[in-house]
Amino acid sequence: MTTNETGSEPKPPAKDPWDLPDVSGLTVGVLGGTGPQGRGLAYRFARAGQKVIIGSRAADRARAAAEELGHGIEGADNAECARRSDAVIVAVPWDGHAKTLEALRDELVGKLVIDCVNPLGFDKKGAYALKPEEGSAAEQAAALLPESRVTAAFHHLSAVLLQDTAVEEIDTDVLVLGEARADTDLVQALAGRIPGMRGIFAGRLRNAHQVESLVANLISVNRRYKAHAGLRATDV
Repeated sequence: MTTNETGSEPKPPAKDPWDLPDVSGLTVGVLGGTGPQGRGLAYRFARAGQKVIIGSRAADRARAAAEELGHGIEGADNAECARRSDAVIVAVPWDGHAKTLEALRDELVGKLVIDCVNPLGFDKKGAYALKPEEGSAAEQAAALLPESRVTAAFHHLSAVLLQDTAVEEIDTDVLVLGEARADTDLVQALAGRIPGMRGIFAGRLRNAHQVESLVANLISVNRRYKAHAGLRATDV
């Protein structure tokens, strides 16, 4: 066995940050899948070949949305969606975030949960960030789901572009946050399934507030420039 000069074992080489797992076989559930963001994410993942289940409080609404989107997407009530999925994206409105997750605590035990909810307020000056008591929507999810593997990602995507069938690629990076590298690697790999996207690790959940808050700035950008702006991290 090779040792260094101090007699201890040498450190293993650093893992390549772009060596990501194969996630093609995962079933992706989308809670809030009948809303614009949820529908858009469901469509993009299914179009990329991922198995997708849309969840809604009303199963008939979920099935109707799934049929409209096609690509083999299925619809179910939120509980069934959570039970049948390997990774569950939370794309519900902020005002229903806590109530939805509290109701699904048992179904989400052991699941990879990807929170993309942005706590925002709106007034005559435009969008502004809200700060939940827990610090962020993702941290609220982690507090409510202690037996789930909570991550945060997909905050800065345009629902308009996601749903536009004429758009082949979404030119953006996806900031991914979480506590366990194995989980954030999975989410990065999922982001990379969508043409044009790249998942980038951006810290632990305690850093989620500023990521969620940045959406308010992007809304201002989009209104001024009549755009659907995303983000790119340079030199990475």
